[in-house]
Amino acid sequence: MSLRSLHPVPQGAPTFLRYTPHIRQAQAVHRPGSSSFEVQCCVDDRNNMFGEMRPYTLHFYRVDDTVEVREQRQPNDGHDPFPVLIGRKKIPKSRSNIPSNFPCAVMEISEHEITEWLTEKDLKVGETVSIMDRPFFLYDCDDFTQSYYQQRYGLNFSRVPVELGERKVEVKREIPPIMDSEVQDSNRTVLSLIAQPPKKDVMKMLENDLKILRYAAVMESPNPEDKNRKFIISYSLAKDEMQIYEPHQRNAGIIEANSLNTVKVRKPGSSVDNPEYYTPADFAIGATIEVFSRKFKIADCDLYVLKYLEASASKFPAATIESIRAIHADKL
Repeated sequence: MSLRSLHPVPQGAPTFLRYTPHIRQAQAVHRPGSSSFEVQCCVDDRNNMFGEMRPYTLHFYRVDDTVEVREQRQPNDGHDPFPVLIGRKKIPKSRSNIPSNFPCAVMEISEHEITEWLTEKDLKVGETVSIMDRPFFLYDCDDFTQSYYQQRYGLNFSRVPVELGERKVEVKREIPPIMDSEVQDSNRTVLSLIAQPPKKDVMKMLENDLKILRYAAVMESPNPEDKNRKFIISYSLAKDEMQIYEPHQRNAGIIEANSLNTVKVRKPGSSVDNPEYYTPADFAIGATIEVFSRKFKIADCDLYVLKYLEASASKFPAATIESIRAIHADKL
């Protein structure tokens, strides 16, 4: 049995291979000038709750006019790790531009119904491209894409400045309406997550510690049973707070008790945001003060009140000092 000698295949001899679309695509990838375009884009979703300007990278493959969109991940951005937003595929310009007789209710749109596809002519920096019904704003591209469009179409692309991330909105902090509670305490619960006690004037508290101004007052009321009720108003100079006490009166039928615990009293008509509180300057003899819709008329006071006001006469009205001096004239 004789075997024929094997002859080497000469160079340049044709080889018979099956020319499939995959081979055509692979050869096109390695051809010069057939690389993909890389375009930086973003989607503005800040009109929705917790929305932001999210950046993406768009790859356009010139081989088959397919598009791939990838997310630009940032450390600690709080997003799930899904880098590919849109897989590589051909993108139609408009999915609504289909024949009117197509049964959209029972059939999905295929490539046969699409008439226009997204091409490289539609990718221009500074313009918005609709991909899967989502607007992508193109704001930058790589050097290869920039040089290609400049040589092919005569377009000069430059980066468009965009502000990525969440929209910075200045929220106006408004304090809700306050009822008759302490304004400083109520503001602390609004301005901070953990409520802190209001700051106190420590020097004033040390200088006026245990200094109390006592006044005698009667209630002004249209009710006849309230006309003879007597009260003692104690004003603390350390905290600028008032306390109203009703002493026992024989056969009055009223139990002695505190009508008002120690608290700052706001003058009627003053605003809640900028309250104005009662001070010793308002407690003139014969003056009427209103405490939570109850009116009290100042009738008398201790001699210590006169000595305190005279020691700081520049801080108090002269009419207040004269009214108190008149009732203590026999004691001076």
